[in-house]
Amino acid sequence: MPQAPEVFGKYHLLEKIATGGMAEVFRARSYGMAGFEKILVIKRILDHLGKDKEFVQLFVDEARIAVSLIHVNIVQVFELGEVEGAYYMAMEYVHGLDLARLVNRAHKVGPVPVSIACFVIIEALRALQFAHERVREEDLYDKDGELVSKEGDPMNIVHCDISPQNILISFSGEVKITDFGISRASFQIDEQHDVIRGKYAYMSPEQTKGEALDGRSDLFSLGIVFYELLTGRRLFKARSRDETLDRVKRAEVPSARGFRPELSEDLEDLLLRSLARHSEHRFQDAGDMLDALSALVVREGHRANNNDLASYMKATIEAATARVSGERPVRKQAGRSMPPSAVVVLAVEAAPPPRSIAAPRTPLKSLNQEWATIVHDSGGEVWEREEGSLLVVWVARGGLRETVGRAVQTSLALQQATLGAGYRLSAGVAPGVARISPESKRPADGWELAGPFYLARWMMNLSAHRGRVLLTEVGRRQVSRRSSLLGRIPIQGNRYINLYELG
Repeated sequence: MPQAPEVFGKYHLLEKIATGGMAEVFRARSYGMAGFEKILVIKRILDHLGKDKEFVQLFVDEARIAVSLIHVNIVQVFELGEVEGAYYMAMEYVHGLDLARLVNRAHKVGPVPVSIACFVIIEALRALQFAHERVREEDLYDKDGELVSKEGDPMNIVHCDISPQNILISFSGEVKITDFGISRASFQIDEQHDVIRGKYAYMSPEQTKGEALDGRSDLFSLGIVFYELLTGRRLFKARSRDETLDRVKRAEVPSARGFRPELSEDLEDLLLRSLARHSEHRFQDAGDMLDALSALVVREGHRANNNDLASYMKATIEAATARVSGERPVRKQAGRSMPPSAVVVLAVEAAPPPRSIAAPRTPLKSLNQEWATIVHDSGGEVWEREEGSLLVVWVARGGLRETVGRAVQTSLALQQATLGAGYRLSAGVAPGVARISPESKRPADGWELAGPFYLARWMMNLSAHRGRVLLTEVGRRQVSRRSSLLGRIPIQGNRYINLYELG
């Protein structure tokens, strides 16, 4: 017979989720009127620490900090209470995995997609930006009635324990930071700031030295998480505590591209800036890093959303489970279950000139063969081929800038070959995102009329009367070659796309 849940005050403790150095965590159920029930988390201070004033104060401080942080990317604290001398917090229950367990499963089946890694870090940065910028909403007094902090004062919150274990991923694709148990804030006593706590392999150099901390320390820790997500390798973890701390203090970061060559130089530069040894050389706040990473994601086509993360999480768990059990994973239709990949699409077509000018010097069949050689040498893959037209696709494994540059150079080489054969070339280059099935090597049915594939064809047709290569604005930012604005086309509501043509 299953054991009855433990009754803890007004809660029923259903199962223990974890035990840490300070508290134990339970999945619990609360009850209300008319049969109302709610699943939540109870975090209860360990029995032997309940009489330790320092740990109790840390626990209370965590609740005081977290209860003021109501944000979609932060685990919410509902209540701080005490039951028969045991302090507890009632918290939001996130149904899913922490990032450490998800990555552990992911490494068994392949590297984490760049788009998924960027999305997780962007969501974490939103949480940190909110926490770091938080101000007091009312005056705070100590037990003697002395004013500690007044309304509007910065709370100067620093999490101090950003790590994969404290980033939770729900099965619906939500990203939430949890565990402000050792975080620091302006209202804490100075003695609390003098103690070094946290996971050594995710500390900042200044944290290991017990120096004053600000939000840039959290950004360094998040940079470690980002690096490990992208490379699949621990950055500073060593065999011993002292060696780990020594590595953190030196902050020597091997090239991420050395482990994963498809990462762009811009992405590696962003990583290195977040992991600068001295805080003044890092991003100066979470908003600064968020803006930089968001712009890079758009520029390089690494966009992802909650649905993509949820699909990736489900597929990863299923694949890892099948691998451990020796079963073959169930094949799914290509589509939403596949993580997005950045692609660059080139659509080209050759047309004979008017009869009044000249006749073509080469048959289209021969021109097609010359085109195929040029595309092959560029690393592109021909997805559609007809006499006098091609649809070429590059998956942007080396970063969007490099791939767009390659597509542009290819289009110009095709233009030169086409003109030499006596034809006129129309061409469109469109970066975008597609979910490509590993089995079929193509997106789901209907891809021909979707996203960048349709847009590249549309641009190709538009360029027919001008004879120049057309680019979207995203593509134009990736190349240094001179271009001019041709115009804009509406897409949805008041949204539009700027089109450029190469000079």
